[in-house]
Amino acid sequence: MNVGEFLRRFWDRLIAHVDVPLFLITLTIMLFGLSTVYSATYDGSNRTAAQMMNMLLGLSVMWGVAQLPPQKLMRFGVPLYVLGVVLLVLVYLFGIKVNGSKRWLSIGITRIQPSEILKIAMPLMLAWYFHKHEAALKLRHYVVACLLLVVPFAMIAKQPDLGTAILVGAAGFYVIFFAGLPWKVIVGLLAAAGGAAPFVWTLLHDYQRKRILTLIDPSADPLGAGYHIIQSTIAIGSGGPFGKGWLSGTQTHLEFIPERHTDFIFAVFSEERGLLGNTLLVTLYLALIGRGLMISANASTLFARILAGSITLSFFTYAFVNMGMVSGILPVVGVPLPFMSYGGTALVTLFLALGILMSIQTHRMLVKK
Repeated sequence: MNVGEFLRRFWDRLIAHVDVPLFLITLTIMLFGLSTVYSATYDGSNRTAAQMMNMLLGLSVMWGVAQLPPQKLMRFGVPLYVLGVVLLVLVYLFGIKVNGSKRWLSIGITRIQPSEILKIAMPLMLAWYFHKHEAALKLRHYVVACLLLVVPFAMIAKQPDLGTAILVGAAGFYVIFFAGLPWKVIVGLLAAAGGAAPFVWTLLHDYQRKRILTLIDPSADPLGAGYHIIQSTIAIGSGGPFGKGWLSGTQTHLEFIPERHTDFIFAVFSEERGLLGNTLLVTLYLALIGRGLMISANASTLFARILAGSITLSFFTYAFVNMGMVSGILPVVGVPLPFMSYGGTALVTLFLALGILMSIQTHRMLVKK
């Protein structure tokens, strides 16, 4: 075998379980994200290099997960869910409190955030459960699924970490929805949620109530709770049609935008790239979601179909909630912009989810007609 033949076989093996359209869309978003992180932190910090390492780690995780067929992935559903819930209990008992939130667990040399595990464990667990009972799904199965969802959701919300709780809850709900939850039940749940809103309001922490009130009128506390929304909307608006140009955002580099390399990176991007850049970014996310839904529609088993659908709509939830809070149409919660925001654990979790999509697409079983 000559060198050329060896390299060709190596390349074929390398991309055998990589969905090229999905990868190219994600790669483009990643490049936008990396350039924006550099612009937001170009004052000499090493966050850009760290983000590149995070991306390389995430890509490695994505590739590794993509090699596993969905049948093997299904085996991780129950143990991963149980592990996540047990770790959440340990966080409640022995967790580290930072800025008033008990979200982390020390494991000696480092600390972990167990709620991140549930972003993947929840849809895996529920997809396995519905696949197991596929032949005779009844209302009681949906009730059990809701209970499996509510327990970790409530534990994460109590930490408090409303952003992660929303993402975990949404991922679980999407599985239940794709499994065929009747519309009359969905309408009933929405009506019940609306009726319970006053009670839920009393359970919210003071800062959470303030965030909702600030959404209605940010100018009521312009230097406090309303500061984030006011500064981010100024940055978005000042970008105009074509933006101020890379490294030229005044709101960014005069440090008016808080958390500009993480949760509010969309404000930095908007100021520098303008409406045109935002349109391109939104188009890329729509392409990512469209490809994911196509993979879901073509999946050969119920497990793969509802898992792919849940992961895809979770990407939508990430993007919608982040852009909504930065532009002032949703309360501020800690939700990163997928494949754009700086971060380690959250980014690896997103790539893991991407690897599951690729596994489902590239391991499809041939169905005989």
